[in-house]
Amino acid sequence: MSHTKKMIAPIIIAALMLLYYIGIVLLFLFVDGVPLALKLLMVAGPLAICGVTIGVLVSRIREIEGGEEDDLSKY
Repeated sequence: MSHTKKMIAPIIIAALMLLYYIGIVLLFLFVDGVPLALKLLMVAGPLAICGVTIGVLVSRIREIEGGEEDDLSKY
């Protein structure tokens, strides 16, 4: 049960970041007058950040489940 409480903050932060970058992607997709190649280029960055955010979240959840709750203890 204590692990669940420690996972709440990373999940909320990751969800907020994902919503923000998905909003940016949607904004870029629906802007008129921009060439398709430029749209794809401007969408690739935020989508890459979304992928990295999900990867970091999964890594953090595994750390918490493994009992490694404080990253600063490594240093």
